[in-house]
Amino acid sequence: METSFLETAGAVALNRIFGHKPAIARKLISLCGSARAVFNLSGKELDAIFGPFGQYRSLITEELFRGAQRELEALEKEGCRFIHYGEDCYPALLRECPDAPVGLYVRSTTPPEELFSPLTVAIVGTRDSSSYGRSATESIVRSLADTGAKPCIISGFALGIDITAHLAALSNALPTIAVIPVGIDSVYPVRHAGIARRLVETPGCALVGDFPPGTLPVAYNFLRRNRIIAGLASATLLSESRIRGGGMMTARLAFNYGRDVYCVPGRMDDPRSAGCNLLVREKIAEALSRPSDLAEALGIAPAKGSGRRGTGLRSRLEAFFSQEEPSHLRLILDLATAIGSEPGSSADELCRRLGVPYAELSVALGELESGGFVSTDLLGRCRIIGY
Repeated sequence: METSFLETAGAVALNRIFGHKPAIARKLISLCGSARAVFNLSGKELDAIFGPFGQYRSLITEELFRGAQRELEALEKEGCRFIHYGEDCYPALLRECPDAPVGLYVRSTTPPEELFSPLTVAIVGTRDSSSYGRSATESIVRSLADTGAKPCIISGFALGIDITAHLAALSNALPTIAVIPVGIDSVYPVRHAGIARRLVETPGCALVGDFPPGTLPVAYNFLRRNRIIAGLASATLLSESRIRGGGMMTARLAFNYGRDVYCVPGRMDDPRSAGCNLLVREKIAEALSRPSDLAEALGIAPAKGSGRRGTGLRSRLEAFFSQEEPSHLRLILDLATAIGSEPGSSADELCRRLGVPYAELSVALGELESGGFVSTDLLGRCRIIGY
């Protein structure tokens, strides 16, 4: 049996044990060198790690490992995959999170290697949505689609704002990923079964989650699901929410992960907008005043009167750097375009994409920062300012 299959089976088994505490599983994998190796530990070695009476000591068994292998074989027949933390196709943004799951179950006709774009937007909100919230969500998704940048829309497949975001993405030919609070063999809510089939069959779209097959929609699962939504996205939009709710949790998680958070503000007397208004007051979220604001904040908005993404920014750059040598100006323009298409890229990643030496790129990047066109955070991730 292939080593990669056994390693994945080890990750599946560890996810069953430590699904609610994935950091423990990742530490075990690091300690043993692989997920498979955890299930090769002797009784004495397990005692040394957990203690002879530790709550997890008796759970790490060969029987569980063999069950994980059978589960993987069954999933493959159903068109599902499990991608674990050590694989290249594991989403990079989620890997940054301290509570990232050991792995994800994926149901899609698109290979996992092609699913997780760096330009991802989570759109979440209340189940008890108003026509205003749904309309705002649809308008914002349409505005994102108009840029031509194809950001992936992430949400939780719930009633209200979530399903509105997924359907708006599908209607506007944007990829969308639904993070579900149940096993990958189920759909919740059941009334969305038809939409789930449509989503799975659409290229670039998927159902994902970290719950083993057979998992039911108990209350705690929704918080665990919400941290994956926030972790997968480079930015999160809270479209409509009361003071308490899953959307608020997701937005706060995204903020804690260091991701950008936006919201649709509402009337001060509307309880369904109270959560959004609170996040603005707490300076956690930036309020959007028009549908195109989010695209502009992400650096993918087209110029006014143009259907082409980035031309407004390009004109500003050409005017600002008009005294530069043509070859250097081309590098500046190419660099800005690269950052706009994949916000959050590092200088090293940009060097590889553009095929230029680091010394040349760093000069151009410094000029873009000095001119107020690009910001770089503490982790070296670059973003266009205001576009």
